Amino acid sequence: MWAIYCRELRSYFTTPIGYVFAGMFLAVSGALFSATVLLQADTSMMSMYFLCLLFVFAILIPLLTMKLFADERRTKSEQILLTAPISLGAMVIAKFLSALTVFAAVLGVNSFNFYLLYIYGNPSLSYIFLNVLTLFLIGAAFIAVGVFISSLTESQLNAAIGSMGLIVVILLLGVLVNSIPVEWVRNIIKWFSFIDRYATMSSGILDLSAVVYFISFTAVFLFLTVRVYEKRRWS
Repeated sequence: MWAIYCRELRSYFTTPIGYVFAGMFLAVSGALFSATVLLQADTSMMSMYFLCLLFVFAILIPLLTMKLFADERRTKSEQILLTAPISLGAMVIAKFLSALTVFAAVLGVNSFNFYLLYIYGNPSLSYIFLNVLTLFLIGAAFIAVGVFISSLTESQLNAAIGSMGLIVVILLLGVLVNSIPVEWVRNIIKWFSFIDRYATMSSGILDLSAVVYFISFTAVFLFLTVRVYEKRRWS
């Protein structure tokens, strides 16, 4: 597991993917932070900044995950993984953790933006921490989605587009839910909605049910990825 993790982590920086992801994330996030918080001189706009980042995730996170399994299928090297003396679960988790490590590192560097707020005011540290924690949990969930989609195809482009599409659908469910006329359908979608669960955390309130939900969502998609490879191993 450690060998696979190190190999995948190293590959992000021996190819342009890691640099492209980090550069684009920091550039877009910096521009959003300036436009929504600094130029407005209003820390209450931070909720808009964090919400915009979720949609940035939908575009950029698939860059991290598109190659994880799709490239293995394209180069036929997945047979080495399938016959390696390691469980499929450990293999999937190792690849997931490599992408999560890069994401977490870039998110951590991006958090230095908040230092600027202390120059001009005294924002709530707990509010910032909870929002960053929520972004990390949602990012982990989206990475799990990308890992699953990558396991279904040998084309990195298809994996990226498929992941973007599914993540956007997940986010839009929360945005469009109030336009659904049927109440019981609306309530079900609200229960699954990332946006609704994020709203509580983004207000500075620690919602343990939301934390459990994001972690469970991540675990489900990793489990589905393992099932894909279990089926492929014996087919």
